[in-house]
Amino acid sequence: MEDNIFRYVYSCSLEQRVQIKIGSLDGTPEKPDFRTLFTNPLLSHSGLYSEENCASFLVKIQCYNNGKAFGLPVTTSYKAFTKRWNWNEWVTLPFSFCDLPRTAILCFTIYDCIGAGKMSVIGGTSISVFGKHGIFREGMFDLKVWPNHEADPLETPGKTKDSDDTDHQMQRLAKLAKKHRNGQIEKVDWIDRLTFREIELINEREKRESNYLYLMIEFPTVSFNDKNYAVVYYELTGDKKFSFVSRPKLVMIPDSEILQENLVERKHHRLARSARSGLSDRDAKPTAHIRDQLHSIVYRYPPTFQLNSEEQDLIWKYRFYLSTHKKALTKFLKCINWQTTTEVRQALNLLDLWTPMDVEDALELLSPSFQHPAVRRYAITRLKQAQDDDLLLYLLQLVQALKYENFDDIFECYRRIMDEKEILKSIDDNSTNNDQSSATDSMAQSMSSQQLMSEAEDVITVPPINQQPIMSSSIFYDQPDNDDENKIDESNDGASDISNTLMNSKSAYVCDLATFLIQRACKNSTLANYLYWYLSIECEDHETIRKQDDRVREMYMTVLKIFQRTLSTGSTDLKIIHANLKKQQCFIENLVKLVKLVTKESGNRKKKTERFQQLLCDTDEFKINFTNFEPRPLPLDPEVFIKGIVPSKVSLFKSALMPSKLTFLTTNDTEYITIFKHGDDLRQDQLILQMITLMDKLLRKENLDLKLTPYRALATSKKHGFVQYIDSVTVAEALATEGSILNFFKKYNPCENSAFGVNSETMDCYLKSCAGYCVITYLLGVGDRHLDNLLLTKNGNLFHIDFGYILGRDPKPLPAPIRLTKEMVDAMGGMNSEHYHEFRKQCYTAFLHLRRHANVMLNLFSLMTDASVPDIALEPDKAVKKVEDNLKLNLSDEEAVQHLQNLLDISLSAIMPAIADQFHKIAQYWRK
Repeated sequence: MEDNIFRYVYSCSLEQRVQIKIGSLDGTPEKPDFRTLFTNPLLSHSGLYSEENCASFLVKIQCYNNGKAFGLPVTTSYKAFTKRWNWNEWVTLPFSFCDLPRTAILCFTIYDCIGAGKMSVIGGTSISVFGKHGIFREGMFDLKVWPNHEADPLETPGKTKDSDDTDHQMQRLAKLAKKHRNGQIEKVDWIDRLTFREIELINEREKRESNYLYLMIEFPTVSFNDKNYAVVYYELTGDKKFSFVSRPKLVMIPDSEILQENLVERKHHRLARSARSGLSDRDAKPTAHIRDQLHSIVYRYPPTFQLNSEEQDLIWKYRFYLSTHKKALTKFLKCINWQTTTEVRQALNLLDLWTPMDVEDALELLSPSFQHPAVRRYAITRLKQAQDDDLLLYLLQLVQALKYENFDDIFECYRRIMDEKEILKSIDDNSTNNDQSSATDSMAQSMSSQQLMSEAEDVITVPPINQQPIMSSSIFYDQPDNDDENKIDESNDGASDISNTLMNSKSAYVCDLATFLIQRACKNSTLANYLYWYLSIECEDHETIRKQDDRVREMYMTVLKIFQRTLSTGSTDLKIIHANLKKQQCFIENLVKLVKLVTKESGNRKKKTERFQQLLCDTDEFKINFTNFEPRPLPLDPEVFIKGIVPSKVSLFKSALMPSKLTFLTTNDTEYITIFKHGDDLRQDQLILQMITLMDKLLRKENLDLKLTPYRALATSKKHGFVQYIDSVTVAEALATEGSILNFFKKYNPCENSAFGVNSETMDCYLKSCAGYCVITYLLGVGDRHLDNLLLTKNGNLFHIDFGYILGRDPKPLPAPIRLTKEMVDAMGGMNSEHYHEFRKQCYTAFLHLRRHANVMLNLFSLMTDASVPDIALEPDKAVKKVEDNLKLNLSDEEAVQHLQNLLDISLSAIMPAIADQFHKIAQYWRK
């Protein structure tokens, strides 16, 4: 039969907006009592007190899903009522049928206006959108309104099960009407008309006799070709088929104890690490197989490798055997459970007997992986053996390692220092009252100190710290050689005594990293220069919301104050260093002010250059005469003392930020050319150039000089800094002017007797520098390599500049792993020439040598993970891993050479870099 057919449509197939009809409101609303009116007098203006017409109610409709609002609320339009609240309005909701969730509930709240912008709640009710069988509701419903309650999906149901007789009668008749509508009751027209008329009368009578209001609503009916369809809830993925194995071979059972501690392993760990096992382990000798395992763990595993429990137990068992291997110490310390007292005690006792480790390996002990103070102090004792030149290569990372020190100890030291300062001040006051002549000498000394300091600032002093060493072993502190070194020079003031105590590397208190850096900086003016600028940039304001960053900045400011006070109250040499740093700071501030004025000037680059030269000669505008000032060390290279800028040789580059090319006149009457960049963060370039300098030194130790050009770069702030200028031309310019790189060499270094007409030393320099930078830029993942940031000198040196993209980042699509172009190979004589084969040999040799020194490079990068270097800050947890992946430490030497050979072949035949070069060339042309 036609009437027995159930027609339906899926809800996910309907994109029409949902509509709800608000019919009428029946019943008599309850007026507020006098107590409520006394509390809120505005209720007296409510429409409930109007005797002529019905109040102007409105209905707000809000959909909810799982207790949360779904979509925005909508309200009925304004309508003036006379005798009955009858809206008879279809309201369109802000969502479609396909958007409706299965548990959607419509909430209706009735409001009355009681004043300007004031609304009072008459009542609320709610009803689910879908029935218990997942079918969208149809037809009219009389919903029970809960007085003085805003609609809530749980607390104001419109259909209640435990209701009174009135609700029960109305709901029973509604269910019968629904069955009739669905065809479950036979339809007879004349009886149906009488029945429905009687049902309406019964409902109206029940509503009048009830104490509740009733809101009549109507759900829409979906029709197609004059036939009604029921809307069934269905999701888009409901038809997706999933294949299930009827008889799986493996059954996955969740283990509730998988993240809990294994008691068996814990017991085994305690027994293996107990003090009793030390007697048997002392004489334990590994077999040949175990010796090979230990060798692999110690010498082949990179610092980032996580040892499993079996490998940790193996190292612990043969710890006395490994104590003669200095490379094994870091692996041994990684095996220690620093929460177990007995285990820590054994480890620290053995630490004194271990063969002293190399300085570069001690850097790993300053990483955040090692928090125990005794381990970090041991690392300091090893760093004391480093030469100043080596320490300068690690200084940038050592300053970053201060973030992993104990801040509370530094701040506690600061507090005691301030207390000591007050005591010394009172002592000086007493001595002034007792001895007038002594006071006169003290005043003279104070005046000379003030002349050396360019600005008055209250900085802290460093008293001798009366702290007992954690262990009696001499590796944690240095014993004084004799009693004379511990005597205090009574002729100096208290602050000088404190400074001398800090500078004394043989003082009897435990030396932390900050104290060590200050001690070494006080003995070397170059170290002091870079330490000052590295600390200063960390003391700048950070744009962050993390309180931890503010605490780090406070720590750096404290260390900087200690350093400045140590210099200002020390010997004459230290006071000179302090005065020079103040002069540098004053010079940088005025130079930044000058550059800002030039940048604001209107006009082209030529006019700005002329304005720059004019301002340099203007002595009234600035506090310093840029053309002739008191000699001071150049921040970029403190071994060079400058005394003025040559205005006629100042120029601006063509880039967007227009860096300044400054020619300084030194005290030796020579010229030193630098580039000052304002508006650019040079910390990333500073890091990469430091790594290039380090790699160059490592290769030179292996008797491999690749003619690298690690020029200097120093970030004096997050927004400006210096870069050393090297007289050179870009590869793009050499190709444009001379046609080829070979012709460029022939122009400046011709030789008729050579095969290609170029001096042999020039060709050798080109081959080696090209090989060195190919390997180094690959290891560091330097990106954005084009012919305008590859430079050539007249002597044949090739080097890279502009390290804005590192660790694999590149703005161009499909970059080559190594920047090697056809033009660069043609300068070697082509792919079949002997020079090209020599170039590849140099690449292989450099790659193998650098792989052997992987630990020091990985350790330095691990200390930079929390630095504000842009490309490291993007993924700090992956920075070290990217360098490690490029080193291919899991491959043998033969496999590593084969890997690099494949990279060279791929890079030379890559198409995308050549296309990118053409686009870059066009862009540069239009920019000019």
